[in-house]
Amino acid sequence: MNIRNQTPNKHGRLSGNSPQIIKVEDRRTRKTFIRLLWSLYKNDPMWVPPLLFERRMHLSPKNPYFEHAACCFWIAYRDKKPVGRISAQIDRLYLDRYQDNTGFWGMLEAEDNIETFQTLLNTAENWLRGQGMARARGPFSLSINQECGVLVAGFNTPPSIMMGHARPYYRSHIEQCGYRKAIDLLAYTIDGNFAHSAAMQMIIKRAKSRVQTRTLRKSRFQEDMNIIQSIFNDAWSENWGFVPFTQKEFEHLGKDLKLLIDEKVVSIAEVNGAPAAFMVLLPNVNEVIRDFNGRLLPLGWLKLLWRLKVKYPETARIPLMGVLRKYQESPLGAMLAYRVIADLQEPSVKRGIKKVELSWILEDNIGMRNIIEDIGGSVYKTYRIYSKNL
Repeated sequence: MNIRNQTPNKHGRLSGNSPQIIKVEDRRTRKTFIRLLWSLYKNDPMWVPPLLFERRMHLSPKNPYFEHAACCFWIAYRDKKPVGRISAQIDRLYLDRYQDNTGFWGMLEAEDNIETFQTLLNTAENWLRGQGMARARGPFSLSINQECGVLVAGFNTPPSIMMGHARPYYRSHIEQCGYRKAIDLLAYTIDGNFAHSAAMQMIIKRAKSRVQTRTLRKSRFQEDMNIIQSIFNDAWSENWGFVPFTQKEFEHLGKDLKLLIDEKVVSIAEVNGAPAAFMVLLPNVNEVIRDFNGRLLPLGWLKLLWRLKVKYPETARIPLMGVLRKYQESPLGAMLAYRVIADLQEPSVKRGIKKVELSWILEDNIGMRNIIEDIGGSVYKTYRIYSKNL
């Protein structure tokens, strides 16, 4: 896990009933780090227990993120009981790109106690400061290409696949620790069988002669994943905080998604035969694993396969979409976006999908927001990334 043997200074052990910080260094503490969620969210009906094996893989050295990032993880104890956790990470790819000495923290979970939040955040900040960082930003669990942001609005519905959940008090406690908003990430929801707006119908009609679309080719899966990666890294390259996927990271993601992806709900658009845009729709696995309590054994695997292949979820998420930068801010860019959206509607409705989440969208991505809102999408969750000078 690339954990540095560096103990936080004066915040390591506190007297009295104050939290005690323990570094995650072995299998036992890693298990405690992962399982802490069960005690913190046991009374929250909107929380979805994550799959334990997936969380173990996320923190495993096999996660290719650790090839370009140094990380440390801690657990806060009060009266010998785990009550909080946090990670801190330094991403060399980010630093090479931005040269601004920004480090990150994430995976923050804690009881409703400002002292616990302060102790955890101080621990992460001290570690980052010791590595030469001048700014702390988070939460990222672990990077901007994975789960990020803390939920600050939209607590009354469960999180979608690969999106986070939090208690309302997280926002106030983080802000009391000196953090200020860096940017908001928006999650939109839309009916699966949404009506095509007049603008959408007109633009798609105009695009017919110039834009061609096709579905994912399972027989040439890796080739198409390479195309999607190339478009994504280009399309998002000027967005706030962007860090490109490495080849290994996208291959790792592809292995996970291959089990979930139906080739008919992946659309790749081409302009004059050259790939130019794409969109991926995933069934909302969180809908079908809520009663698993994190475990796939002994019968969870069979239930999961049946619910994904036969019953199919009624909700889905679009986690990946991109239009080549050279077409953005142009009529052709809008054509491409509308076309891939339209292509995924019919196959998703046939599978019984009633609601689709489009997430996340940067709050300053006005072009994409206008397109989503034009077809009836509305913001139903907001995730916030915070920043603080060290």
